Amino acid sequence: MKHAGPARAHVTVRYDDAVHIEVADDGRGSRPHDDVPFSGQGLIGMRERVELFGGTLAIGARPGGGFRVRATIPLSRSAVA
Repeated sequence: MKHAGPARAHVTVRYDDAVHIEVADDGRGSRPHDDVPFSGQGLIGMRERVELFGGTLAIGARPGGGFRVRATIPLSRSAVA
């Protein structure tokens, strides 16, 4: 609610050799001053935690409106080493 306003969110979690998490909403998306994708501490913190486990994080506006966060975190301990 803080960033998207009134919106509907969809959360998908799946796994194979990694855990894949996607949260996408149909809210208002990025505001003009949000063009820098890591302008907030929340997004920076998410990226740091995902990378700590050898994962990747993709954040940005969705085509047609809304916002999406995708994280992929490997399940293999060797990927973290």
